Amino acid sequence: MLKRWVRQWLESRGYAVFNTRSPVGYAQDGLFTFNNDHFRHDAPFRAAYERGVRANGGVDPGTEWRVHVAMWAAGVALRVEGDFVECGVNGGLTSTAILERHGWSGAGRRYWLVDTFGGPVLQQYTQAEAAGGRLAAARDALQRGAYVMDVEQVRANFAAWAGVEVVQGAVPEALKEVKAERVAFLHLDMNCAYPERAALEHFWPKMSAGGVVLFDDYAYFGNEELARTIDEAARGLGAEVLSLPTGQGLMLR
Repeated sequence: MLKRWVRQWLESRGYAVFNTRSPVGYAQDGLFTFNNDHFRHDAPFRAAYERGVRANGGVDPGTEWRVHVAMWAAGVALRVEGDFVECGVNGGLTSTAILERHGWSGAGRRYWLVDTFGGPVLQQYTQAEAAGGRLAAARDALQRGAYVMDVEQVRANFAAWAGVEVVQGAVPEALKEVKAERVAFLHLDMNCAYPERAALEHFWPKMSAGGVVLFDDYAYFGNEELARTIDEAARGLGAEVLSLPTGQGLMLR
């Protein structure tokens, strides 16, 4: 149903939709390339990604390159002072993969995970996002059961690592529960402009020099309003977002 809706939406805007399945190259998650994807076969990456898939109820969304970028960004952030924060967790695929890949010990820092664990807050979508299909996509995902609603299931998964704090609530209201004085890594994956901007502006003054902000869907197709909003916020903070072909966006403090 969702694939049909996406195809129809793309074709109505003049895009050609074709099957990118190929025995060579990378063709997943909106990215089609013949460039080197050797990281997918590295044992540490595979173990971490597969651990993330298990946290996600065994569902593999095919986001290997996106998770690879997140692992790299987290590794950079581990070199500076501060906690890790993720807003928009769902089942915890990406954060679980990061914890596994970097052998998280919890020594000296905490990993804060913020989510409603009830799906997106539909009232937060703007008219522009609704016109672009984001609100309809969120509603469809809710109806399909694409969001993890059992916070205790999530807590059980992250009990494997020390220093992980699961915060249930909507951004920005829930951010007061994140007791981080300094932040080294901020991962924003809420697929909605309002809470992502609020989280960025809330945590930016707390970011350590050399800290990393990673937006999961900044350049993803259909998220133009999110990108516009984040670009506007970044300029106000004296920063700039690097747009990545994975659909992600990257900022350095």
